[in-house]
Amino acid sequence: MSMQTEFDAKQLWQMDKDHFIHPYTDFSTFKSEGSQVIVNAEGAYVSDTEGNRFLDGIAGLWCVNIGHGRREMAEAIAQQVVQMDYYNPFGHTTNAPASILSAKLAEMAPGDLNHVFYGCGGSVANDTAIRLVHYYFNLLGKPNKKKIISRVDGYHGSTYLAATLTGIHATKNSFDGIDGMIHHVSAANMYRRPDGMDEAQYCDFLVAEFENRIEQLGADNVAAFIAEPIMGAGGVLVAPQGYHKRMYDVCKKYDMLYIADEVVTAFGRLGHMFASEAVFGVQPDIICIAKGLTSGYQPLGATLLSDKIYDVISEPQCEGGVLSLGFTYSGHPVACAAALKNIEIMEREGICDEVRELGPYFYEKAQGLMDLPIVGDVRGSHFMVGIELVSDKQSKEGFDAATGSAMRVFKRCLNRGVVVRPIGNLLVLSPPLTLSKEQCDEIITTLRGSIEEVSAELKVAGLL
Repeated sequence: MSMQTEFDAKQLWQMDKDHFIHPYTDFSTFKSEGSQVIVNAEGAYVSDTEGNRFLDGIAGLWCVNIGHGRREMAEAIAQQVVQMDYYNPFGHTTNAPASILSAKLAEMAPGDLNHVFYGCGGSVANDTAIRLVHYYFNLLGKPNKKKIISRVDGYHGSTYLAATLTGIHATKNSFDGIDGMIHHVSAANMYRRPDGMDEAQYCDFLVAEFENRIEQLGADNVAAFIAEPIMGAGGVLVAPQGYHKRMYDVCKKYDMLYIADEVVTAFGRLGHMFASEAVFGVQPDIICIAKGLTSGYQPLGATLLSDKIYDVISEPQCEGGVLSLGFTYSGHPVACAAALKNIEIMEREGICDEVRELGPYFYEKAQGLMDLPIVGDVRGSHFMVGIELVSDKQSKEGFDAATGSAMRVFKRCLNRGVVVRPIGNLLVLSPPLTLSKEQCDEIITTLRGSIEEVSAELKVAGLL
């Protein structure tokens, strides 16, 4: 008997409502409505305690890349638990899965990213990256290089530092940040670029803004730039052609490090294990990964460092000095075993090849929604799609928060048996990478019907 069968649906719902503080809880409704309790997952589908089955159009949360309920994943995890569940990773003790995974990631990653520091997720990977960047410049005798440039609408996590890196204003209400260290430049938002600018001019504008900000802060004070190859939660924003390479070149000009936050884009979402070099032609100094690393089967994140950085931080900083950074669960053997099996499955089944073949079809089908009256923009790439809802296509005016346009569509999709993700006026699609063509069609057809229904409703209410 599984643990969840010991309690009925009402008990599970009540225990959750009374005791589980969820990420991004909307307390205006949670205290009365509680949570939908998901109890089963298989392939591209999840089911709740009421017996409803849903096509998972968001892969859990950008992460279940190989699909749910893989028995060989369960067996690999169980086998590792039985063989050696845990031993401390501090100092000079290691375990086999962490050692093998580190070598595998070094082999897969672009360029000289040959060194891996493990945490338990993307926030910690990004947090670790910044701490190591500061340490690196301290050891080089450049202690003033502390400032980090991030982007408006970039999402980098929820730890104190990662949340400060994040440039989504709505995540900061009544929360504090770290003053003075993090600075933001504009998001690369092609849909909302200044009027009259073509793609090349907009790229020039963004790069010039970045360089001006560095000079304003003082190049001797700026350590790094962090960016997602395609912005995720901040809007599924695709930068203009050549943007990332030019931003990288500016970093090199001013002795800065380039950090690629590939927590979402790595492990196949854009058809490659890593997107920075393969898709955008950039060789980062640091890549941060999580999510698809284990396809969500175990919590694991990692910060990949170049030889250049490792050669500096691997020198003792003082007599008897150690790298005083680490976590109890760094390189956890069970999580690393899950990652190794996940990568094995992806390589054996050619999942990246499948994404490169089916992803453009999925994206093209999604772009077909542009004919709907409240769809202002459809953007993204492959299995990473954002659909922006607007009240007026000409002015690109969005709906106010009270209207809840995307939430309305989400609820109607749920009633039709498909999960999408609502964020403000945006609908996000990030399905498992194992999706069939028929399932791609089902997601888009369901979205069309749901958006049409919401459009009619908003029109009747005088909101459109």
